[in-house]
Amino acid sequence: MFIEKAPVVTTQIMNDGIFLLKVFSPSIASVAKPGQFCNIKVSGNSFPLLRRPFSICNVDGGSLFFLFDIHGEGTKILSEKNEGDCLEILGPLGKGFVIDGDYNTAVILAGGLGAAPFPFLVKNLPSDKNVVSFVGARSKKQIVKYGLQNVFTATDDGSEGFKGTVLDLFNEQLKKNPYNGIRIFACGPNAMLAAVQKYCNDNNYNCQLSIESAMACGFGICQGCPVVSAVDDSYLLICKDGPVFDARAIML
Repeated sequence: MFIEKAPVVTTQIMNDGIFLLKVFSPSIASVAKPGQFCNIKVSGNSFPLLRRPFSICNVDGGSLFFLFDIHGEGTKILSEKNEGDCLEILGPLGKGFVIDGDYNTAVILAGGLGAAPFPFLVKNLPSDKNVVSFVGARSKKQIVKYGLQNVFTATDDGSEGFKGTVLDLFNEQLKKNPYNGIRIFACGPNAMLAAVQKYCNDNNYNCQLSIESAMACGFGICQGCPVVSAVDDSYLLICKDGPVFDARAIML
């Protein structure tokens, strides 16, 4: 884990208020793993007071990429950063995806900005794995396909792809193509993840869930991001024990 002063390289508008931030952070980039995150101090003063957590979207050499939209003052400040502006970044944090093991097809289920951790995952999957990506959003303007492969889309309003949820889309595609040896990687709103969790557990699919949460410290000191263990009803911390969990390990 490093605290690194990272200059902004680019801030790119991807789609309808969705931003892709690239920063030069060679120490963190050199050890980051897919599914981990960073806590970013978005300003040089005490406002906002707390760092904001962002999934590591991608890594290219010594650069990190973060995908986000504007949800409050902190992300608004971040969206206005220019080339050369410096950010204080803490990371890499948390436990990422398990990508080794016995499976043939990596199935990605992404809801909205839940697409954020997957470009880095796709880049690091073993070369013998097939990849198929299912991306959902409210409408076409919120669909994010950056860094993904073999993409199928679903929108609530039917403006692109399948009309319905990303889980419904996946279920429909399974009827047409029963993918062999599936491991599912999912990230998105908690309601979506709860539905994916139930579906995968009921159908005995190997599934890993990347949980989104506010994380004040990012490494377990503040105890502010608990999730209930499905094993013994104890509390796990999303920042330290996750943010990636086996779907059978937690209660949503």
